[in-house]
Amino acid sequence: MKRQLYFLLTLLVLSIQLTAQGYKLPAYEKFKLANGLTVYLMEQHEVPVISVSAILPAGAIYDGEKAGLASLTAVSLKHGTKNFSKAKLDEELDFLGASVNTYASKESAGLSAKFAAKDREKILAIIRDLLLEPVFDTAEFSKEKKRLLVSLEQQKESPRSVIGSYFDKFLYGDHVYGNIVQGKPGTVSGLTTADLKAFYTANYRPDGSAISVAGDFNAKEMRAKITALFSGWKKGPKTTGNAASAPIAKPAENRVLLVNKDDARETTFYIGAPGIARNNPDFVAIDVINTLFGGRFTSMLNDELRVNSGLTYGASSRFSALKNGGSFVISTFTAGKSTEPAIDKALEVLNRLHKEGIDEKSLTSAKNYVKGQFPPRYETAGQLAGLMTQMFWYNFDESFINNFEKNVDGLNLDKAKEIIAKYFPKDKLQFVLVGKAADIRKIAEKYGKVTQVEIKEEGKKGF
Repeated sequence: MKRQLYFLLTLLVLSIQLTAQGYKLPAYEKFKLANGLTVYLMEQHEVPVISVSAILPAGAIYDGEKAGLASLTAVSLKHGTKNFSKAKLDEELDFLGASVNTYASKESAGLSAKFAAKDREKILAIIRDLLLEPVFDTAEFSKEKKRLLVSLEQQKESPRSVIGSYFDKFLYGDHVYGNIVQGKPGTVSGLTTADLKAFYTANYRPDGSAISVAGDFNAKEMRAKITALFSGWKKGPKTTGNAASAPIAKPAENRVLLVNKDDARETTFYIGAPGIARNNPDFVAIDVINTLFGGRFTSMLNDELRVNSGLTYGASSRFSALKNGGSFVISTFTAGKSTEPAIDKALEVLNRLHKEGIDEKSLTSAKNYVKGQFPPRYETAGQLAGLMTQMFWYNFDESFINNFEKNVDGLNLDKAKEIIAKYFPKDKLQFVLVGKAADIRKIAEKYGKVTQVEIKEEGKKGF
């Protein structure tokens, strides 16, 4: 009880310090092994816990024609290793109260772990085995694939579960950013453990990857431990380039993708356009403006579509930033009969942002909100470990953290006007509507050239 009270008081003191002085990234150490693996270490002794984060160039952009391969490969790392069967692995982690998760995203694959500091020898050895010596058990993979295929079919009953993938494919076209992370039934059903092993060999490599460790440890001892565990990881084959760096074609006109779901009573829709890369120098300013436009509950979008008009239970906007590009999206859903007024209202708010801009009071509110939300994102060892691998992946340093409040405060009305004009779209918009086509196709035609697909079908334009 005393320990818990001490921990809570420590967090309170830290919170007060962060509010009064601004957030600064704690000291960390960075080094690279001979095989190219980048390592980050950050000592945090407040709580006897250690968190590990790893990031690897093994995301869905490398799937080729086998959508879902990166995701299944990442999940299957936990199906057993040279030294741990799946059952033994699960038992060991459960007994120690530790968590180790593996996953893949659009660009990268990752591992995250959290465990008691006293168990670091055992858990670090497991992490090493997962990354270096997975066996890709055939029986376990078969069960995993069946579960995924069922999930993919079930998701088609929930437009909000699939509309993001439809939008990415529609926006990015043949660019690898249009690849579907979770895959689609037609590609997943044909995957084998041989595919996983080939993907692993080609993409799970130390060069181009990073591991970060944050928490209760001695940095000198941890450096020696990580070096001993991972120095034997062999570099991968030389690659000819990164497909994600290929130019992304920009839309030439308004377009609409209408995804027909015959039994739909609602219309779920995205209105979007190309966005920004993560290393954009205006990243912070864009975040502040978007917070005001659609990034929080009391945003312009939500006020108009939910509070004032009652057209939806919620509307939002976001910039999804990747290494070489990204997207901007307005998202919401509405009753089928109110599809047209909801879309019109969203466009009206976007046009008002361009025509009227924002005022000083609204800007101050958004800046305060963003600054207040920032420190809690980097309080725990897990959050800090994840931050360091993000710093590696997107090639930014601690100045993003340390200068964050300064950069927020530096945004004025003139700069805000420039940000809106440059990054928030006003034409050549891309619409994705999931709903009953018989009821909304004429409405969809109002906004651009319509392409219609069936939510139950697979194909180049859909699933």
